[in-house]
Amino acid sequence: MGRVIALDYGKVRTGIAVTDELQIIASGLTTVRTADLIEFLKKYVSEENVEKFVVGEPKQMDYTPSQSEELIRPFLKHLAKTFTHIPIERQDERFTSKMAFQAMIDGGIKKQQRRNKALIDEISATLILQAYLNRK
Repeated sequence: MGRVIALDYGKVRTGIAVTDELQIIASGLTTVRTADLIEFLKKYVSEENVEKFVVGEPKQMDYTPSQSEELIRPFLKHLAKTFTHIPIERQDERFTSKMAFQAMIDGGIKKQQRRNKALIDEISATLILQAYLNRK
């Protein structure tokens, strides 16, 4: 079995989470500038056994795609073209940013650190990945 990587794709930066090789535990990996994302993933995939990508799917409350989906579609095509051997799945990402922020509060993270949007993106990616694992 290989790792599953989850991406909370954003215009400026992307949160990344990854499973262990047995695909039991979802852990935050990092946040990278979206412009550097493909290069980061190339390096990671060359060093680790990656079985699948899970990309957050932003939806409105009525389950229709949100405006962010327009940014994600070209990225998905690029990702599929770059990593032809790794399948891509989508996972509903509604509420993950709010849940990430609440998790930071519940975890006792100080107010100054909660302003770190990169940390919120990484936690959001972890929540996306955990939701995927729970669904699987």
